[in-house]
Formats: sequence, C-alpha cells, structure tokens
Amino acid sequence: MGLLDGKAAIVTGSARGIGRATAELFVAEGAKVLINDLDADVAEQTASELGDNTAVFAGDLTKTGAADELVAAAVDAFGSVDIVVNNAGYTWDGVAHRMTDEQFQAMLDIHTIVPFRVARALAPFWREAAKKEREEGVEVFRKLINTSSTSGMMGNAGQVNYSAAKMGVVGVTKTLAKEWGQFKINVNAVAFGFVDTRLTAAKEEGGEITSPTGEKIELGIPEQMRAMASAIIPLGRPATPTEASGPVLFLASPLANYVHGQVLNITGGMFGGMYT
Repeated sequence: MGLLDGKAAIVTGSARGIGRATAELFVAEGAKVLINDLDADVAEQTASELGDNTAVFAGDLTKTGAADELVAAAVDAFGSVDIVVNNAGYTWDGVAHRMTDEQFQAMLDIHTIVPFRVARALAPFWREAAKKEREEGVEVFRKLINTSSTSGMMGNAGQVNYSAAKMGVVGVTKTLAKEWGQFKINVNAVAFGFVDTRLTAAKEEGGEITSPTGEKIELGIPEQMRAMASAIIPLGRPATPTEASGPVLFLASPLANYVHGQVLNITGGMFGGMYT
C-alpha cells in the first residue's frame, strides 16, 4: 500500500531536480503523474524512465492558455486530478539597480502567475466535485502544493525578482486556503533553502538555461557562496532533491489532511532569516 494509491497528480517542472524527485516518489507511492517540462524531449525521457503510470505535457506554462491545457491533459490522461504541485521555475539573478523590467517580470510570470493560473484552471473540476461530495456527506481531500523559497521568506541579495515572486506565491497560497477550505482542498506551500540542483551548482561549471523568451541565462552560484551557504546550515550541507521531495509527499498525502494554509520551511535549520 502506498500513501498515494489511486491518486492522480500533476507536478510541473518535473523532468529534472526537485520536480523529478517528487514525481519519482509519487509514482513509488502509487500515484499516476503528469510530467511537465519546457523541454519536450527531457519530459518524454523522464516519463519513460518512471514507467507506465505517467503522461506528459511539455511546453511553456507562461503562455496564455497553457495552464488550462495542462489541467485538461491530466484529466484526459487519468480521468481526474487529486494533487497538483506547482514546482516549475528557474532563477535569473541580478542586483536591483541593474535589473531589467523583462528580468523582473519573468520571475513573476513563472513563480506567481503560473501557479495562480493552474489553480484557476483546477477550480471548476475541484469545486464541482466537492459540491457533489458534500451533498453525499463525504469528505474527499484534494491537494494543491505551491513552491516558495527562503528567498521569498526572508529575501536574498541579488534576487529581488525571485524573492518578490516567491513571496507572491505565499500570498496566493494563503488566500486560496481561505477560499477553498470549504471544498476540502488543502492548499499549502513548501519553502526550500539550499537544495543541490543545477540552479545551485557552481557557476564556474558554466550551466545555462534558455528562458521562454529566448534569453540565455547562466545558472548556478559562485563557489564561495556555496561554501558560505553550507556554513549557515546547522546540518552542514545542502539537501538532495530526494530529501526535498519528502515533505512534498507529506503534504500530498492523507497524513496532511488537517494541514492547511501553511508554508513548510525545508532548510536544514538555515539561520540568518528574518521571519516574523
């Protein structure tokens, strides 16, 4: 018996990193998972490696209508959707006085606006199902899990755009929790600290990503900052993607049916924050 037996999930940005680790864990716990990535080839490869309990929706989620198409693809593939993890994203760092409007807007688009649009696309499916279940006197919990960051919770130099976007999704999460609790839709967020992915690899390794607008964006952080990050984590090292995915599974599972409107900080105890 798995924690997610019989459930169907969407995990955005699930061909790599934390998203892939989450998809792998969900499948291992019995769920069917829609794999999503900007890169269709990588998404298809991930789905084939995870097995038959997967489907694929590739493409740029920031495009108009893409969120609706994503949800429709999952419903077509699985018949219903029980869990959605808004994980897709990337970083485009820079100091505030040199940041362009495009650079700032890009982070809002993928980290705040896309999760809102996905939630809006889910609404007619989930609300109507919940109304019928309420008339029948049964409770069926569905799960919406958004992804924030310690940058959104306490700011981070060089990431004014990313920090604003990740704090924005906290506002979306807490508001939807107030609106959707009556429909037994648990809405929560995870805020990751330093997780070892291509976004946090050494900048000297020369990784890059192409943004939806075609910009070539360098990934990673300077090795000096990587060393400093580990020094302020009491556990002494970054998380692995697998370790990051565990708390997402918790929030997606029946174990968290009474966890609602929360942001779960997954940081290894990182200090230096400015939490209220």
